[in-house]
Parts: sequence; structure tokens; C-alpha cells
Amino acid sequence: MPATTTSSPPEVRVRPGALRGRWESGVAVFRGIPYAAPPVGASRFAAPRPAEGWDGVRPAVSFGPPAPQVDALGRGPSQGPAGDDWLTVNVWSPGLDPAAKLPVMVWIHGGAYTIGMSSSPEYDGGHLARDGHVVLVTFNYRLGVEGFAHITGAPANRGLLDQVAALAWVRDNIAAFGGDPERVTIFGESAGGGSVAALLAMPRAAGLFRAAVAQSVPGTFFSPELAAEIAAAFAAQVGLRPTVAELAGVDPARLAAVGDAVTATAADRADRWGPAAYRSVLLSPIVDGDILPATPWQALAGGAAREVALLAGHTRDEHRLFAAFAGPATPGQAATALDLLAPAPDGAQRYRDAYPDAGPERLHELVHSDWLFRMPTVHLAEAHTAGGGRAHLYDLTWPAPGMDGIFGACHGLDVPLVFGNLTSGQPALLLGDQPGDDAVELSARMRAAWTAFATHGDPGWPAYTPDRRLTQIFDTPGAVTAYPEQHSHSIWQNHSFAPLTPRE
Repeated sequence: MPATTTSSPPEVRVRPGALRGRWESGVAVFRGIPYAAPPVGASRFAAPRPAEGWDGVRPAVSFGPPAPQVDALGRGPSQGPAGDDWLTVNVWSPGLDPAAKLPVMVWIHGGAYTIGMSSSPEYDGGHLARDGHVVLVTFNYRLGVEGFAHITGAPANRGLLDQVAALAWVRDNIAAFGGDPERVTIFGESAGGGSVAALLAMPRAAGLFRAAVAQSVPGTFFSPELAAEIAAAFAAQVGLRPTVAELAGVDPARLAAVGDAVTATAADRADRWGPAAYRSVLLSPIVDGDILPATPWQALAGGAAREVALLAGHTRDEHRLFAAFAGPATPGQAATALDLLAPAPDGAQRYRDAYPDAGPERLHELVHSDWLFRMPTVHLAEAHTAGGGRAHLYDLTWPAPGMDGIFGACHGLDVPLVFGNLTSGQPALLLGDQPGDDAVELSARMRAAWTAFATHGDPGWPAYTPDRRLTQIFDTPGAVTAYPEQHSHSIWQNHSFAPLTPRE
């Protein structure tokens, strides 16, 4: 029943029933479509279950509610649509002809596995769908304790299982929106990039996508032992144990606040929980041996997902955004960061030797950037190549002009550039109130690369190989050159990103 003109609202029929969306600047948009049943009541902490069907035509013009979470500044419940139907997808399509078989891009939002929602304005898919002639999908998934805590009696990695369920919905329904279920590309940044990496390693996700874009992949994957200890600390905040039986009666919003409270004091537990506590990253995918059999680096090096084309990259100054709010690092803080994060046994000294002109603030920034995002991302591309797959690498070095340039090419800068949404929310902070021609031109180039990769499997520059290490530098102007962060790469080249474990 697809509408052929914009004179009436677009309608489609998916397996559960009929949907009515709206036209926005020539793009058909459908929001808040359930891809799984609400994970509450008997479904709390369970694997996602099928959504119920409906009679008549369901309006699909409003975003679904996000998973419970505390806002990014810790001020209380994050604002978003109310309700418990957290598991919904949104679709932007430049045409609703099922015969069109357009490439499909599925976005996985980031937010440290604890915050984020598909309704954020920077994730509006209009530019990508219209300019790239792709079908663009975004969705919500369970976060925080609900999605990633180690809870006895519940499957691990429930947030990742939600993502698999969303991709299964795409496979089963996207043709109605003009998309090709055989040409699906997943892409995500930060925790979304970590989710992309995890999906590449998950047997349950095999066959649901043919290409993947991993932006600023975090290296934090947990052992069950570490995850269990952290979950026990979460549950203790409400006087309970981390089991389904005891936590199922706790209000989800309260659990979100509890998780945030423990994370806020995580640094006090660094002696036991190590770098995860030092960086206050207490929720991450768990390498449980079943849902996630191995880390992405181990799995890809062994040939997992070798048939999936990979585009991976990071920003040059990943940590600059966090440092801008924390203030300059002292010599003592730099020494602590080097001791905790640099690869053993002599990583701290190797940083000092490799960057002899760097002061404490610069060394502090470098090791944080490398440990959390830069080196995990490069290693992912190298592992995929070693396992017989094809990978393309990029480095975003263009400095954000907002706030007098204090952010540099910081974490998250790639998101507004890839989506083309340059003037609302966080993009305004990074790019200024009136983005210049250089931002507009760079955004167009990055959108073209991402959509070309989704369409043809080629972003426009050569694949990464261990000998040449060719990397697309996104800047004004850009270039293709050998991977530029060679000092850091040398320090980390023999490091394996194994699951994080408790310290003795």
C-alpha cells in the first residue's frame, strides 16, 4: 500500500500490521515502530520477544520512549517520550517502492552503554536518506543495568540482543520501505561502535548485515567475573543481590540512577576494578562465551565475519572533549594515567620516549585517547584484515571550530558530519552557531563516503593492509596516507585487547 506522492501521508504494511508516517522534505519518515515487545513485567531482563501485531493503521509519527537513563550531566532522569515501549525503530526512506531495493543503513547510537536515544536531533536520518539514496534506520535498545549488567538468571548482553532483534526486524520488513534486506550496513559511534564490533563477533548476528562501520570503538569488554562484581555493587545500592528475582521489582528509573551513582564513585575502586573504574566505565559488553564468545579482536582475527566489509576510524583528539570539561591534567594525574592505561610492561616510559616534547597534559590526553578509542579501532581493522576480511581505515583530523577551537578533532565530531545535522544539540557546541563552508563541504564528503560504502562496499580509498596502512584523512583538504599516529601504534602494536578482569 505504498503512497506514490507526497499529497497524502505515506503508508506501508509490515508483518505486524499497517503503518502511517509522514513526508518530510521529500522523505517518507516512520517513527516509533515496535520491533520487540516492551521488556517489562514478565519480560524484564529477558531476551527480546516478538512485538504484538495490531489492527487498522498504526500512526508512526512520534519517537518511542528511550530506555530509562540518567541524563549526561547526572541531573536526573533523561528527557524523552514517556512509556515502557523502549524497543522501537525509526525509518527514513527516499521512496517506498519495494522493487527499488535501496541499500539500508542501520545506526546504533552511543552513550557509554548507559545513555542515548534515537530521538536525539543529531540522529535525524533525512540528509543521509535523501542525499545518499539509502533507507536509514535508527532504534532504541536497553541501556545501563537493564541492558548490560551481569544479572543471575538473565542472559548476558541484553542490549546487544535487542540490537540483533532490531536487525532481524530490518531483514523481515525493510523491503516494504524500499530497502534491500540483502544490502544492510550497520554503523555506530562510541558505544555504538563497540556494539558494531560486538555484532561482528556474535553468531546470533551472522547474516543480518553485509557491511559495518565502526566509529571510535571503545576497547572496554568485560570478563564475567568483573561484570559480576560491578553488578553486585549496583544491586547493593538498593539492598539486594543482582538476580532477576530480586531486581525485577525495582523501578527501572531507580536502577538507572543507582548505576549512575556507583559510576560516579568508581574511581575509588580502581585498585580492584582497574582501568574500568579509573575511567568510570562500569557497563560494557560481557565476553560470556555464549552470546559473545570472544572479544571482537580475537573473533575477527580468527576469521569471524570475514565476508563483511569493514570501515573503521577514529578522531585524532578523542579525549579532548572530556579534557575540556575536566581541566588541565597535573603531572601526578598524567603519571597515574600512564601507569594504569599504557600497555605493560613499559608502556609509560615508551610514551615519554615517543613524545619527548609532550608535557603532562598532552601525555594524559594521548594515553586516554589511545586506550579507550584510537588503538582499539585500529586494532579492529588490523584483526579483520588478519582474519581474511577487508577493512578501510580513516582518521578525522579536522578541528571543530566551536568554543574557539578548544575541542580539536574530538570524540563525537564525526557524528554530525556523517549525518549532516550541523546546527542542533551537541553539533552546535562543536561547530558553532553558523557552520562554515569547510564544515559543510567535509560533511558532504563524509556522507558520500558512508553511503558509497553502504551501496558498493567501497568508501573511495584503498583497503588497509599491514604493509602500506593506507588511511583516509578527513580534513580540509583531505588526503590518503600511511596511518599518521605511528608513535602510538608502535607502543600498542603487541597489545591484545583482552576482556577486563578484577585485580588480585
